[in-house]
Amino acid sequence: MVSVQAEVLLDGPGTAATALALTAPISFWGGVDPRSGLIADPRHPENGQLIAGKVLFVPETVGSSSAAAILLELVHGKHAPAAIVLHEPDAILLLGLIVAKEMGYETPIALRLDREGFSALHGRTLRVSDRGLIEGA
Repeated sequence: MVSVQAEVLLDGPGTAATALALTAPISFWGGVDPRSGLIADPRHPENGQLIAGKVLFVPETVGSSSAAAILLELVHGKHAPAAIVLHEPDAILLLGLIVAKEMGYETPIALRLDREGFSALHGRTLRVSDRGLIEGA
């Protein structure tokens, strides 16, 4: 049993979902298809993986102010991750969630957790509380 407390960056509902721990930084603009939630960057190690409905562990993002718009599109189209766990806060991604929330969409919770533990959570079914507690078998 795994139990870790993450820092809540942006409120959202608790969830239960499978963890997808990315092994490389990702650019949401050009790297994620907003119509499907698939990782679309052919150079990314997790190319073809679905982020929709997952607890997405992101070790690092690759800049682009367009990332906020892509995340907003993912939320709007119901292809967003169930929760997003970042190694470091990313103001651009969080802005996409804030705008989605202001537009009345239910947004995933956004958390901060040291990336050292990401790989141990990959593939596990996790419960994420609305207070940032991550638990799984």
